[in-house]
Amino acid sequence: MIKWGMIGCGDVTERKSGPAFSKVENSELIAVMSRTHSKVKDYAIRHKIDFYTDKIDELLSINEINAIYIATPPDSHLEYTKLAAQAGKHVYVEKPMALNHKESIEMIDVCKQNNVKLFPAYYRRRLPKFLKVKELIDTKAIGEIKHVLIELVSAPRQEDLQKGKLPWRVTPEVSGGGYFMDMGSHQLDLVDYYFGEIIDVSSIVKNYSGLYPADDFVSGRFVTVSGVVITGIWDFSAHQSQEKDLFKISGTKGTITYSSFGTDEIILETDNGINKFLEPFPENVHFHLIESIVKELLGSEPSPSTGESGARTNHVIDLVYKRNEKSF
Repeated sequence: MIKWGMIGCGDVTERKSGPAFSKVENSELIAVMSRTHSKVKDYAIRHKIDFYTDKIDELLSINEINAIYIATPPDSHLEYTKLAAQAGKHVYVEKPMALNHKESIEMIDVCKQNNVKLFPAYYRRRLPKFLKVKELIDTKAIGEIKHVLIELVSAPRQEDLQKGKLPWRVTPEVSGGGYFMDMGSHQLDLVDYYFGEIIDVSSIVKNYSGLYPADDFVSGRFVTVSGVVITGIWDFSAHQSQEKDLFKISGTKGTITYSSFGTDEIILETDNGINKFLEPFPENVHFHLIESIVKELLGSEPSPSTGESGARTNHVIDLVYKRNEKSF
């Protein structure tokens, strides 16, 4: 049995992740910590978690806990990973894994030094929708892959307009970037999962709206180790008429099209016509990845999301932001 402690109790934990820990076989969430006492007490009562605290030392001193889920913004991921690893706890950490690649490597190293495992929460690697896409790619349903087009375009959110109370996701010192870092990281991780690591990056990064300190527009070109070329547009200050969520994979024999953040169908177009696949999402989207982590920790099959894969995505983001001009 893997018994979990959770650090942070924000929105992501309400439905996406938190309830899944006690639904997965051989897994249970037994304690939660947040620096805001009233918030963690309310969360624990509503989710029927016996132990809650506003002190990290109290959480990590619980001997029953095997693993820690870090559900805080990226600026605290390194600190909490170090503390958890040094306490002998395995780590499941929200994405992006860290503020930058350097921090992600530090996280990998401290976990290795303390003989614990590290898993970033790129849960799409185990969602049925994206596993179906991978199956279509691997079985060469569209032949050899040539090119991928990613477009994620949206109008500013209401909270982006609140100058005095901006979301942490658009505060670079907390998030590491803007919505590209928060949402685009999922898509870059899928590129890594489908086609292998990205080995070449060129980009243009802009702030067109001036609504917040972070970027609101990224254009990128990427090449993977397998030779697949990816072009992407991430625009978070567009007019609402331009909104789009497109992930289009082009091969020598057809195309696979789907949305990265929607629950709609996968569309396969080949000489044989159009086929559509609808893969339902679980109630808690982290469920299948947590399930794979529990199996690995109990000595069964390995989980597909590793510290190393998460660090690769952080490295690509650093290159997009030109924080490190060196290639791989």
